Amino acid sequence: MNYFDYESAAHEAGLTEDQLSAVKEAVRQEFPTDDMMWELHVLRACLAIKDGHATLEDVTRRLAA
Repeated sequence: MNYFDYESAAHEAGLTEDQLSAVKEAVRQEFPTDDMMWELHVLRACLAIKDGHATLEDVTRRLAA
């Protein structure tokens, strides 16, 4: 079940499949069992990248810490 359309946001942000995978993996560490929160935060990360509020490196580094 998909809760949010994070793939469209990732596409609009110009993220490749590998880059989106990196974001998804980083967010999954924070929400290992809550799929809705995981998708929401993947979406928010993609939107932040798209809007210029963060870079891919910011997102993956911050979430991995």
